[in-house]
Amino acid sequence: MTYIVTSLCLRDLGCIEVCPVECMVPGKPVEEWPWIYIDPDTCIDCGACVPECPFEAIFSEDEVPDAYEASGGEYISKVGLTSHYEATDHHGDAVVLDTVKQLDAGEILDLTEDIQPNYDFFESGPGYGALD
Repeated sequence: MTYIVTSLCLRDLGCIEVCPVECMVPGKPVEEWPWIYIDPDTCIDCGACVPECPFEAIFSEDEVPDAYEASGGEYISKVGLTSHYEATDHHGDAVVLDTVKQLDAGEILDLTEDIQPNYDFFESGPGYGALD
């Protein structure tokens, strides 16, 4: 079973660097594919990416929470959201997203909704739109 990057992803990219099989890619264009995506056909389920994510956005597919409770202050990024987020990744490079929402403490989210977009990304054709 593959790992899934959820909408808690804010594109830090550290997870990509530790992947031993290079199955993780940042979605492009970012407005349509705002997360990092894990190729389910290449992922070897090692879990090396999980501790590298500062946003705790990566889960084994069978452990993606259906009732994630926000601590408050964290962001989600999804197509259709319209708030702005700016930060730097672990290399100091700019991360800019215009598809975010900041969560309130106690807000409950069904992150299992984020599983299918990961598969859709890799089924969208040659190059996935990610490597263009």
